[in-house]
Amino acid sequence: MGTTQLETVPEPKYWHLRTVLSEALDSEFTVGEILPNERDLAARFGVARATLRQALEQLELEGRLQRRRGVGTTVAPPRVGVSVGGEQHAWPGATDDVWQPADCALAAPPASVADALESGRDEAVHTVRRSRVTHGQPVAAELLYIPQSSVPDLSAIDAAGAARARAVLRELQRLELEGQDSAVELGSARADDAKELDRLPGAPVLVVTTRYLADGRTAALSVATYRADTCRLTFGDSGGVEIHQGPERQAS
Repeated sequence: MGTTQLETVPEPKYWHLRTVLSEALDSEFTVGEILPNERDLAARFGVARATLRQALEQLELEGRLQRRRGVGTTVAPPRVGVSVGGEQHAWPGATDDVWQPADCALAAPPASVADALESGRDEAVHTVRRSRVTHGQPVAAELLYIPQSSVPDLSAIDAAGAARARAVLRELQRLELEGQDSAVELGSARADDAKELDRLPGAPVLVVTTRYLADGRTAALSVATYRADTCRLTFGDSGGVEIHQGPERQAS
């Protein structure tokens, strides 16, 4: 058999360095320890700083490293398993919901959200901002878009901030939920998400988009941003929320 073209391509230099660095993390560093600066690391391994950055970015994506504001690059703890399935066919804000509402605004959504909601691009929707914390650390931030038609009686409610967010969620639960579906994709943290998640802009994130269906339409759309460096998303039909922090510790 002939050799394929892929088999003749040499391993990228940064990928070899990633392997060497990974072994060094296992043998020389402990969780939370700050790595030497890029100049010193590049000199130690005899590589250009551009190559080093590629290797560090790959290790961050794999959850081995974390870049923190004002701290530097540290060795990451084991990934925290976060259930995104939770209780199936339940509206956001239902009993045992792990998300905490922070604010609510009435404004025109991004064009992609307006298209998903099948609303006019200039039509204002309720945007509920929520956060999720696990083991004392922020793991996700969410924007929940709800058309005014899904909560028609909300106009009589005089509240702001988290109180208004809770009011919107209560009104949403008056609808009969027909189903929901989710999609996951890899992305980069925007400035606002990075600040909320205590990460640098551009850090790897997992974006989970969930459509909530009622009356034959999308009644609400959730865009949740999870930290890819520490989160391992789990899906399932169980009613509880599973939290895994390493193989020997499990809580629910």
